[in-house]
This record gives sequence, structure tokens and C-alpha cells, in this order.
Amino acid sequence: MNRQMRRVQIQQVLRDWFAENARDLPWRRARDSYAIWVSEIMLQQTRVPTTIPYYERFLRRFPTVQHLARARLDTVLKWWEGLGYYSRARNLHRAAQEIVLRFNGQIPETKDDLLTLPGIGRYTAGAIASIAFGRREPLVDGNVERVLCRVFRIQGNPKDASTRKKLWAIAEELLPRSHVGQFNQALMELGSEVCMPRNPRCEECPLKQLCEAKRHGEQDRLPTRTVRKPPPSHVVVVGVIYRNGRILIDKRKPKGLLGGLWEFPGGKVRPGESLEAALHREVREELDIAIEVGREISVVDHSYAHFRVRIHAFECKHLSGEPRCIACADLKWVRPGELGRHAFPAANKKIIDILRPCCRGRPRPKDTKHE
Repeated sequence: MNRQMRRVQIQQVLRDWFAENARDLPWRRARDSYAIWVSEIMLQQTRVPTTIPYYERFLRRFPTVQHLARARLDTVLKWWEGLGYYSRARNLHRAAQEIVLRFNGQIPETKDDLLTLPGIGRYTAGAIASIAFGRREPLVDGNVERVLCRVFRIQGNPKDASTRKKLWAIAEELLPRSHVGQFNQALMELGSEVCMPRNPRCEECPLKQLCEAKRHGEQDRLPTRTVRKPPPSHVVVVGVIYRNGRILIDKRKPKGLLGGLWEFPGGKVRPGESLEAALHREVREELDIAIEVGREISVVDHSYAHFRVRIHAFECKHLSGEPRCIACADLKWVRPGELGRHAFPAANKKIIDILRPCCRGRPRPKDTKHE
């Protein structure tokens, strides 16, 4: 079979398979380019079942790009809370403001214009342009990467520049003349539901007769991957600091990991340092106050994309000094019942969940200085 015939056959087979097997997902019912853009940002690094309820709530709260652009970043982060990878929310908010200012409130249709917006890379630009506007643009995400590596028996590591260039070229060559968005979604759907990373369901695959990896018995070996090193682990200590029945929280600086989120003050424990000594030091460096460290109230294990943390949370009492932002963007004293109004990282929310029964059930430590 020559190259052209194979391309046409892949297009036809995938079109027919997707028509019968496509999942009924809320963003696939959307005709609004804004809703499609939001879904593509949320689906970065997040599985479909997790994304759906966040997507539906987010669109109810911010139904148009204008609503999103006008919102305060704190509000956007609160509605994103729990979805993780918060730079996506910050970029989404900034991009909405740019769309209103630079594009008269209309989502750009071309890949080149989309690439000028925060948080939009080559894949996301191709997805929005093809799905929302029918533009003839390829896309390669993890699912498409896996399908192409197996169907075309690509031996190189997809993370290598030369292999990635080859995959994008194949994806572009496969594009049909029309209904490009459906074709791109079919490729992604096949990778998600059939051509899975482990134990691919080859007998159910519509491309099984065209798959070179299956023909050579290499479907479990491809794509080629680099062996990952175990992620580093860190020990972190935080203080739930009380004064007159209120708890001190501070906001992370806008750039970097978890930027713009609220948290309990604290930080990493240095080698050879005790938990209590680390907490005294971190609070002093972060807020320039003295505290009394009390009982440990929780230990939380949490994994991020590239590292793990074990967080030790201590109940603390404010002793002296008026807190000021040295290593944070903002701070405030809040009542325990007000914690839920602020956007916290997932690890801090675990501490709040443990803290709530305590807040209802027994008095907080007294602050002798401020009684």
C-alpha cells in the first residue's frame, strides 16, 4: 500500500470509528470557542473524569471571556482550586485579559495568533484552531504521540527533538481536507481509550490492520521511553499560627510553583535541623515574627509533578512582632471558618480538613500579648 492510500485509509477508518465510539464530553457539545479553549487548558496534565466537574463549574462562574477577564485572580484561583497546576489558571486569566484588549473579546482563530497568548503552546494552539475553527492544524499530545509511534513504528524517543519533529510532520501529513477537528479528536480518543500506555487493546483498535508495531509485536515496547529517576523528596514544616482566635495565612508570590495561592507559613527543613527550629527560622524569614511552637497537628504526604513533600503542621502561638511580607505577596489574619474562602494548595487543604474538627471542638491557644 503506498503512502497516499494508507493516509486516506487511516482517515476513513478513524472517522467511522470516532462517529460510533466518541465519548459524550461537555466540551464536544460546545460550539463556543471560549468553552473549547477553557477545556483544552484544563485538560493539560489532567484526566478527563477529573476535569469535567471543574469545567462545568468554571463555565457557570465565568460564562464568557469577558467575565473571566474582569474577575480578580484570587477568585479565578479559588474556582480552580483542587485542579492543580495553577499556572494554567494564572495564564488563562492573563490570556482572557489580552483577548479582550487585543482581539476585541474574540478568541483568535489562527495558530500564530493563539501562540501569542499566555499558556498556549504548539499543541494547544493546534487543538483550538482545528476543533473550534476547523483550521487545518495538526496536534501532538501524549495520546497522539503514542498512536503515531505504534502505527508508524517510530523507534526514537518522542522527547528527542528529531523524533518529535518527525511525529509532528506525520500528524500534519495525515490531516484530511475537511473535518480536521473531528480527525484530531479521533486520534486523541484512540490513544486515550484504546492505544493506552500499558496493555493496549489492540484487538479493539480500528487501525490494527495498519499498525506496524502490532505487526512486529512491538506495541508494548513503543513508544521508546527514558527511564525516569525517582523524584526527590523534601521535608516541609508549616505553622498554624493563632492570635486572638484568628489564624495567620500568607499568599505566595505570583510567579513560580503555586503562585498566588494562600498557605500556612513555613518552608523546607534544612539538613540536621529539627522541625521546631526550622519552623522558627522560616516564620522569622518569611514574616519577621516570633512564635511559640506547640503540638504537631498533622503530617501530610503530597506528590507534585517532579517531587514529593512530607509536611509537618504545628499549632503555634504568636508571641511578638507585627507580621510583614518579606517572602510573600500578602498576608492576613482570618477566623478558622474563613479559611475556605481562600484558594489553598491541595496539601494545605488536607491540613485544613484535619483542622476543622479541632476548631469546632476545643479552644485555641491563648495569646498572652494580645489578650
